Amino acid sequence: MDRLLQLNTIFISIVIEAIPFIIIGALVSALIEVFVSENTIIRLMPKNRYLSVITASLIGAVFPGCECGIVPICKRLIEKGMNLPSAIAFMLTGPIINPIVLFSTYIAFGNSWAMVGYRAGFAIAVSILVGIVLSFVVKTDQLKINHDVHAHVHDHSNQNLKQKLFSVVTHTIDEFFNVGKFLVMGSLIASAMQTYIPTATLATLGHTKVAAVLVMMALAFILSICSEADAFVAASFRNTFSQSSIVTFLVFGAMVDIKNLLMMFGTFKPKFVILLVSLISTFVFIGSLLL
Repeated sequence: MDRLLQLNTIFISIVIEAIPFIIIGALVSALIEVFVSENTIIRLMPKNRYLSVITASLIGAVFPGCECGIVPICKRLIEKGMNLPSAIAFMLTGPIINPIVLFSTYIAFGNSWAMVGYRAGFAIAVSILVGIVLSFVVKTDQLKINHDVHAHVHDHSNQNLKQKLFSVVTHTIDEFFNVGKFLVMGSLIASAMQTYIPTATLATLGHTKVAAVLVMMALAFILSICSEADAFVAASFRNTFSQSSIVTFLVFGAMVDIKNLLMMFGTFKPKFVILLVSLISTFVFIGSLLL
């Protein structure tokens, strides 16, 4: 009974923490849908595959959100004409290098600019590498439903401001409920794993550098903490784990956790999600050993 109460408490806390950012993500997605044309997206992105991925990776610095709401934004950018590798690069850095997350990291680690630099730099490096690899190996549309942008994205260019604002509201509601079901399922799984897999058990396994990195990646995935709050949890491990493994926790958890993994499976084709998670895991693991 006590464990069920604990599971319920954790589940509610995760959902309450994530819902505001799901709403923000759905709203940004709707604003892109209504106010940003396909031509604008295509015109702003460099034609060169490397510059396109790098540019998209850095765009995340101006989006104040977290991983809870980044997937619908990524999907909308793809539907609007952004190439898949660039959209994924944005999706990976957006929840990490935006001002709110970096400021919370700075505060959590005792006003440490070094930790901010490690987290942001590592995230950008991983996202660029993943994006470049995807640009070579993925050549087809990977959205779960093969969207024909011109057929399925409504033309809002002839609407007046009032009509556009109404469209933003309806798109936001639709996107929220579309993503919300994955949030609920992911939060339930995450809370169950936190309840029945004690953190202390995993912590005792991190004696070597390799083991510590793997344990912190596992913890980041299981705990599924919002990227705007995860730095305070990571800081509590400073006396247990090395700095490199803590940076791993801060980067990997914001790119792949239970909540956004289910959202990705709901948005992209399963084989692509498996490839994406494999690339992220590989680059994060190798990079952590080099830190």
